[in-house]
Amino acid sequence: MAVVKDRRKWTELGGKLIPLLDRVYDAVRAGKVVQTGHNIFIFRDGSKDSVAVEIGVEVSSAFEPTEDILYSMTPAGEVAWTIHKGDYAALGNAYAAIVRWCEQHGRARANIWWEVYGDWEQDPEQLETTVFYSLLPSDVGRQLK
Repeated sequence: MAVVKDRRKWTELGGKLIPLLDRVYDAVRAGKVVQTGHNIFIFRDGSKDSVAVEIGVEVSSAFEPTEDILYSMTPAGEVAWTIHKGDYAALGNAYAAIVRWCEQHGRARANIWWEVYGDWEQDPEQLETTVFYSLLPSDVGRQLK
């Protein structure tokens, strides 16, 4: 991924992340990085007040950093995931479904999650976003109960 990293307050998410994505697209348009896929927003290390974000696009291979555009990868390991179809304003429903599934299956979530945005559609009901939540190893989830 080609990303811009930042740390944001919880109130500075949603549409307020678009200027970070715009910086990545500026690098794409300038030929500094080659986009090969979708937009991805990664959230790490959420605390009471803020969360680290990596906002960017899929690329085919690693590259040397250019200005504030860095190479990153989606996390490895086991995940819980779902596809949200519809307006971005209702993405919370996808997160709630993942939380329910984790509770029902005794799985603990790690403090890292991400969203992969499908192709743009004018009709908000046709938008697709895949939401992933990293999981702690199974034995850790059982110890936390």
